[in-house]
Amino acid sequence: MSAKLQPVVPAAAEQLADPLRPRYHFLPSANWMNDPNGFIQWQGRYHLFYQYNPAGAFHDDIHWGHAASADLVRWEHRPMALTPTPGGPDSSGCWSGSAVIGGPGTPFDGRPVFFYTGVFPQTVCAALGSDDLDTWAKHLANPLIAVPPPGFGGQTGDFRDPFVWREERASREGETWWMAIGSRVEGGGGAVLLYRSADLLAWEYAGPLLVGDATPAAPLWTGTVWECPNLFPLDGRHVLVVSFQNHDSGELLYAGYTVGDFADGRFTGGSFRPLEYGDTLYAPQVTIDESGRAVLIGWLREGRDISAQRAAGWSGVMSLPRLLSLGDDGTLRFRPVPELAQLRGEAFHVVPRLFRPGDANPLATLRGGSWEIEAVLEPAGATAFGLSWLDVLSGADYITLRGDVEAGTIALHAPRLPDGQNSPDGVAQPWHVAPLPAGPVRLRVFIDRSVVEVFVDDRAVLSSRFYPTRPEEMGVALFAEGGAVRVAAIDAWRMDSIWAV
Repeated sequence: MSAKLQPVVPAAAEQLADPLRPRYHFLPSANWMNDPNGFIQWQGRYHLFYQYNPAGAFHDDIHWGHAASADLVRWEHRPMALTPTPGGPDSSGCWSGSAVIGGPGTPFDGRPVFFYTGVFPQTVCAALGSDDLDTWAKHLANPLIAVPPPGFGGQTGDFRDPFVWREERASREGETWWMAIGSRVEGGGGAVLLYRSADLLAWEYAGPLLVGDATPAAPLWTGTVWECPNLFPLDGRHVLVVSFQNHDSGELLYAGYTVGDFADGRFTGGSFRPLEYGDTLYAPQVTIDESGRAVLIGWLREGRDISAQRAAGWSGVMSLPRLLSLGDDGTLRFRPVPELAQLRGEAFHVVPRLFRPGDANPLATLRGGSWEIEAVLEPAGATAFGLSWLDVLSGADYITLRGDVEAGTIALHAPRLPDGQNSPDGVAQPWHVAPLPAGPVRLRVFIDRSVVEVFVDDRAVLSSRFYPTRPEEMGVALFAEGGAVRVAAIDAWRMDSIWAV
């Protein structure tokens, strides 16, 4: 623990009294959390590390928190993994990084190793873990990489978030290790830099893996700083995931991905696509688990202001873990991990029907803040259709998932923005907008008090934060406009808590 900050952890009763704290999304018991780090499966258990401030619900003096799970669903808090060392290269914070299991020819053969960012200045550091991953010893050679290569990092030395992997070979002898690091070009766009090593300690710069264009352009501006790069194999190709930042404003933008091929230290990929349609998910990290699945988890940022976060005593939540695959068209597919089904409790079912404007709401008996809903809806004359979550006492909408048939979009709308910041003239403003599939639309919607995640035909994800006044009195309504919508199926389950309290 840093000498200048001590942990502030509310009593259990205070935590449980907060009606907006999610029940089945991971978050620490209190205080600030941002990027997932060192996400790995080791000896059958998943380990999630994350950026954490033990002093309160604000970003400062960043440590690495730690949680473990047997199933990606129920998590156990573990001891703090990394703490800034006074006078060391991470004295101002242990920023983001990754974890690997060392191989032969390295000093870490068969042992878990962290690669992380020490600040300030931004450098690459390493730490060696115990078998239970509860104890970490920082390497005496830190920092392993002290400065970015010439031409990168700019005046602020942006050079962070090392992501390390081993090159896949038939034999493990003479293996090559690679490291991708986020950076930028001074006066230009973002960059991912590539390093190679034979022993995980001595790293040689291999050149830029990819450099972005700072010119804003549709459909996806990639900002001027690239953060949290992930490069991993998937279904015979490679996927590069990057989070984009605007250096001038400091604004965190969103995450994007490109699919290509990596060989001999070179990556050839296409244009970036949005990882999500919106800006709530940031800094995601992917691990390939012991069964070969590509599992992604990311930070879902808060939508309320800093004073409200401090007053609540907590800030930040992780997304649900998602399985990644490649479709026939070379774009990503996203599915919630199937293990989440074990949280399903009380069930609700709507029989197939044709639903018209003015019909009685078939979901009128659903109440509460923590649900999963599966629906297959097809417009049958409707110009718009979807689901609205509302305050059952006042009838005011909290958030609406709206498919617009003419525009060919599906979007999240928030008529009332957090902390009373209403949109002009009370008009609903769309948060996140994705393409609406033709024909039947398959939806999986996860509502968890102040979190919403929507999976659309496994092709798109929309997630965001919203802050209902009374989440446990929240209802949901099916709606159609301009004509009917065919309900092929609607099933819903009240979701249990992931915590043993």
